[in-house]
Amino acid sequence: MGSKDVKVVSYWASPFGKRAEWALKLKGVEYDYIEEDIYNKSDLLLELNPVHKKVPVLVHGNKAIAESFVILEYIDETWKQYPLMPHDPYQRAHARFWAISAEQKVGEGSWIALIKSGEEKEKALDTASEVLEKIEEEIKDAVI
Repeated sequence: MGSKDVKVVSYWASPFGKRAEWALKLKGVEYDYIEEDIYNKSDLLLELNPVHKKVPVLVHGNKAIAESFVILEYIDETWKQYPLMPHDPYQRAHARFWAISAEQKVGEGSWIALIKSGEEKEKALDTASEVLEKIEEEIKDAVI
């Protein structure tokens, strides 16, 4: 599938957009990247994602898919090579749990740590670090 068929509308610093790009790269899918100014949203973004009005948006042919986890599932189900998720339902549920936990605890904690100071910042960093340590343990256990 060539880059004319697949586009990623995102912002250079969006970790959510990077997820989509990494998944496409892991699958070997060529795509065009469209940079979005998230502070001055384009008509294209508002047309492609009229509900949330956020990046990333994956465009495949004439279909727009929004929200990074939904995009990842779409990519994995559309391009079968190099699966992103395990085949076993329990293992898939386990992977989703850790992905959601990382997004909630690490993503939000990192953001809070960037914009706050003092005790709030320390608490956010501690929470994020704790979850990252648990994820690292999970990865080590899965590899061994």
